[in-house]
Amino acid sequence: MGLLTILRKQREREREMRVLILGLDNAGKTTIMKRLLGEETSGIEPTLGFNISTVEVDGFTLNLWDVGGQRSLRSYWRNYFEQTDALVWVVDSGDTARLNMCKDELRSLLGEERLAGTSLLILANKQDLPSALDSKEIAKTLELDSTESHHWRIFPVSAVSGHNLLQSFKWVTDDVASRVFNLD
Repeated sequence: MGLLTILRKQREREREMRVLILGLDNAGKTTIMKRLLGEETSGIEPTLGFNISTVEVDGFTLNLWDVGGQRSLRSYWRNYFEQTDALVWVVDSGDTARLNMCKDELRSLLGEERLAGTSLLILANKQDLPSALDSKEIAKTLELDSTESHHWRIFPVSAVSGHNLLQSFKWVTDDVASRVFNLD
């Protein structure tokens, strides 16, 4: 039995996944995490470092790493790449002025060797706002159709209402499990 097989079997027993949540500042990363945890979402301050939480989804333990998205913190993102199973990229669907910056940051992340092969979940957040672009427009702007390095999916969500959040994270567990765990 090879080392990779042993590691997969160990992880299968643990049924644990490491999920890195990134995006530009004010995209709603912390609100999404708090909503998933069933915590209060009013009065959230910008994340100046990182938050770690654990949530159960579909029989899997997700270790969520929410890292601040301010420009001054983005250079530190690479410190969190190790052993990441899924990258959740949160987009403020109403912030059309920064969508190109959002695309550039995402493209940079997708080129990172330590994130190669991770599942990529894009959350088109703030769908409850009248100015929000739909997920098809966001996918086009982010040029997701040209993404071949990662298995990806985009979900329209609202961190405030919780709309589509559970479904999107169920996709993460299904996608990671199909790659990492031997579920026979």
